[in-house]
Amino acid sequence: MARHIRWLIALTLLCIAAALFVPGIPQWPSYHQFADRRGALGIPNVLDVTSNIGFLIAGLAGLVVVFGGRAQFEFASERWPWTVFFFGMLLAGIGSAYYHLAPDNERLFWDRLPMAFTFMGLAASQIVDRVGARVGLASLVPLLFAGVVSVVYWRWTERAGAGNVVPYGILQGYAIVLLVSLATMAPSRYSRSGDLYWIFGWYVIAKVFEALDGHVFALGNLVSGHTLKHLAAAGSGLVACRMLERRTLRPRTAAVEEQAR
Repeated sequence: MARHIRWLIALTLLCIAAALFVPGIPQWPSYHQFADRRGALGIPNVLDVTSNIGFLIAGLAGLVVVFGGRAQFEFASERWPWTVFFFGMLLAGIGSAYYHLAPDNERLFWDRLPMAFTFMGLAASQIVDRVGARVGLASLVPLLFAGVVSVVYWRWTERAGAGNVVPYGILQGYAIVLLVSLATMAPSRYSRSGDLYWIFGWYVIAKVFEALDGHVFALGNLVSGHTLKHLAAAGSGLVACRMLERRTLRPRTAAVEEQAR
């Protein structure tokens, strides 16, 4: 465990240094130019707006699993990182829909803020599962604070005329590296720990759809890559629901043996 804690500290310090010293990059205005701008029923950008229902479904389903007794936790307090994760997804559905009604930097803030909650909640949940409940729960508030600060700082710099989205980008990178590192280095106390790769996989698919927004839309003008991004990202939340419902606490002897390999 001490080795994993040292790794977490080193990774955190490295990302803090990068956020402080990497030159600032403003949010490109072209980011808001999405491929599918069709409206319907008085809703502009209707598919990019309504596809956020996936986040609402995943967020609500996750909260039902966490608080409805359908997920097993060794300690009741372990539910809080997952609560943050699913609550962030629920708010992301609202914030992203609001943003896509009239995309600009001011509205993008309300899209990114709940996503920061989601990233940090998932990171803390895996520290709980793979390093220790006490360490993971102690990390939750600092991680949330860092996530909120990265988004607030980005908006503040944009309003000041010198936008810097780098800390928020590093936050995402930090969460990804942390999750992949823990998945490969530290066995979970619970079964179905491999489902974390599926959660990550849906995130990767979502980023691919985002990058290919216009190309996907050009295939037949049916649906854009960004619309599919929302659905794929919500898929990661549904995988997390399934994992929490089906996992069981592993015998400590098995966890210790795997740790020693």
